[in-house]
Amino acid sequence: MLRSNHAGAAQTPPTLPAPAQAFRFSTPVVETPGVFVLASWITRLLRVLVLAPIRFPVAVGSAALLGASGYLFGYTGAAVAVIAASSVLLAWYIRWPVSFHRLVALRALAAWRWVAVYRRHWQPVLVVAGLAESYQERRYLPRIRRVTCSTWADRVRVRLVAGTAPADVEQRVVELAHGFGAPSCRVTVLGPRDVVLEFPRRDTLARPLDALPIPADPDLSALPVGRCEDGEPWHLRLHGTHVLVVGVTGAGKGSVIWSALRAMLPAIQAGTVEVRAIDPKRMELSYGRRLFAAYADDGESAVALLERAVADMQERAERYAGKQRVHVPSASDPFVVVVLDEVAFLTAYHPDRDVRRRAENAIATLTSQGRSVGFCVLAALQDPRKEVMNLRNLFPDKVALRLDEASQVDMVLGEGARERGALAHLIDADLPGVAFVKLEGSPAPVRVRAAYVSDGDIDAMAGGFGPVG
Repeated sequence: MLRSNHAGAAQTPPTLPAPAQAFRFSTPVVETPGVFVLASWITRLLRVLVLAPIRFPVAVGSAALLGASGYLFGYTGAAVAVIAASSVLLAWYIRWPVSFHRLVALRALAAWRWVAVYRRHWQPVLVVAGLAESYQERRYLPRIRRVTCSTWADRVRVRLVAGTAPADVEQRVVELAHGFGAPSCRVTVLGPRDVVLEFPRRDTLARPLDALPIPADPDLSALPVGRCEDGEPWHLRLHGTHVLVVGVTGAGKGSVIWSALRAMLPAIQAGTVEVRAIDPKRMELSYGRRLFAAYADDGESAVALLERAVADMQERAERYAGKQRVHVPSASDPFVVVVLDEVAFLTAYHPDRDVRRRAENAIATLTSQGRSVGFCVLAALQDPRKEVMNLRNLFPDKVALRLDEASQVDMVLGEGARERGALAHLIDADLPGVAFVKLEGSPAPVRVRAAYVSDGDIDAMAGGFGPVG
């Protein structure tokens, strides 16, 4: 019995001592003396009083006049001052509406938006979006430096927290747009820790644009083809570059192409611009065949057209060698625009491998050597994947219409375009012609809408400016 009791006791595990816990260091909490808090509030108040006349001169001047009148002349004087100030503002609005809108209305709107929207919701939106940084149990947020308003958007200038980068903000543009109730958000970097967040208040491109007037003297480096989001005309450059237009079916690729052709009509008629068109679908460019110096709608004839363009380009380059570095359009040496609708038909989908190879070689030669001698390729594409079109980087200027997938935005416009606010995959299907444009040398994509050129417009163009001889 004793042995069995000892055996049972031996099976009971001994009680182990609790392990020693490591020391935990934390920042001591020190109460700030009230005098320092009061000094901080007084400093902020003085800063507001000093900067207010600079930021809002009209409002501060009106308030000062009202206060002085009330102090010197009582309620009657204040009423007279209000009537006088209102009369001056009304006369200013009637006589000089542009300056009134810029100096009074937009500044008042900016002050209201700063208080009611951004200052009010700044901390919760940035914390939820993941843009708040913590250090030694304190939370740090980017600071609003200034809010300005245009007729269509708010521009919030922000100073970033030290140690963060603009890329951190660019990755949260969707969250910021939804947080502040804006259709979108775009980020512009001005300098170290200095960025501007642009929040549109309304969609200025919601309404379709009719075909634009035909310019009397076309500028091939700035052809009017539509309108930008800020209300300015969208000018498309063709001379000295190549343009790739990408979008799904129905996104509005034809609007971009026909608007560009429409803007060049007087030059086409004068013979200083020559258009050679490839139309595999036979449904887009066939309406304006009389405008084209050459037209192809099948694989063999399309490749022949491209190879002929390469031969003409090389012949011109040989004539220019050592004599001329810049091409000037003329009737003897016209600016040649090769329009390729559905270029993937030639580079990926054509059943003949030899046709695909020859077409790809010709397009690569034109896009790599043609700019300086007056040859431009204006190509349209649906699928931007590399296995479909591996020559995207040879097109300096790119137009991204509505796309299928988010990853395609960076394929078309370049790395980081989607993070900067070019959300081409979110363009509404009811907005054909709306696109984001990325120009050579400019990292910021611009939202635009191309004008719609109807079949009747195209018939009138072909009848009035053709045939080409």
